[in-house]
Amino acid sequence: MICNPGSAGELLRDMSDEHTLSGDVRVHANFPSRSLGNRRDVLVYLPPGYRRSRARYPVFYMHDGQNIFDRATAYGGVEWGVDETAERLILAGEMQPVIIVGVANGGAARIDEYAPTAGLYEVGGGGKQRSQGLAKSYGRFLTHELKPFIDSHYRTKPEPEFTGTGGSSMGGLVSICLGLTLPKVFTRLAVMSPSIWWDDAVLFRYIDGLKRALPLKIWLDTGTDEPGWNRARVVRDCLLEKGWRMGETLKYVEVPGAKHTESAWAARIDQVLKFLFPV
Repeated sequence: MICNPGSAGELLRDMSDEHTLSGDVRVHANFPSRSLGNRRDVLVYLPPGYRRSRARYPVFYMHDGQNIFDRATAYGGVEWGVDETAERLILAGEMQPVIIVGVANGGAARIDEYAPTAGLYEVGGGGKQRSQGLAKSYGRFLTHELKPFIDSHYRTKPEPEFTGTGGSSMGGLVSICLGLTLPKVFTRLAVMSPSIWWDDAVLFRYIDGLKRALPLKIWLDTGTDEPGWNRARVVRDCLLEKGWRMGETLKYVEVPGAKHTESAWAARIDQVLKFLFPV
């Protein structure tokens, strides 16, 4: 079902055969942001039984949301299959029923929105471009614009202990930075193949600034065929030094031979969901 930002139930158009959405997925097309001055599609996966019950559910906000449910919009035509995976795990009793919100990126503004600080990054042709570092504004969009909309239109558990966020690459970086700076909003983090290199590894400065572990449950992973993958081990060790507990509040996974690709992240999203939202 595709809906506009003002209605959780208004059908706008039918999905064509090229789309691969599974289960009950609502699409809020062109959702506006005052904080960022742009629009993006927001997809909302509702767990099995949602329409038949009055229960309230945890919510997992995922970045690069165009990649997670639908092959027709995914980068390179490779989707993560989060809707199919969640449906299977929930019906099998292997994870909690969860509302999953796929937040499409800002297109050309993606790097800016996911970057916690200003910094240079390489672009096509070998040149470099400077990012504005708009993660704080992106965080305001999530917390002050999108989350209130989701909480008012769907039966959510809005408290921080039931709210998570996650993504890969720059989406993984912004996920952990949002958790570290907004622990009263997001407490369950999927940090997949994070772009630790950003701004001379500014992530370490975020972690070093903590006095102790925050009440966050963190999934951190990397593939061993990714550039600079061993830096994820250092992030793991820094988190453990601050007081995160391996296997309880921190899960660290190295996947032998895995690359920095959509298919690699799709292959392990089931483990992520089971760790962050256990039964």
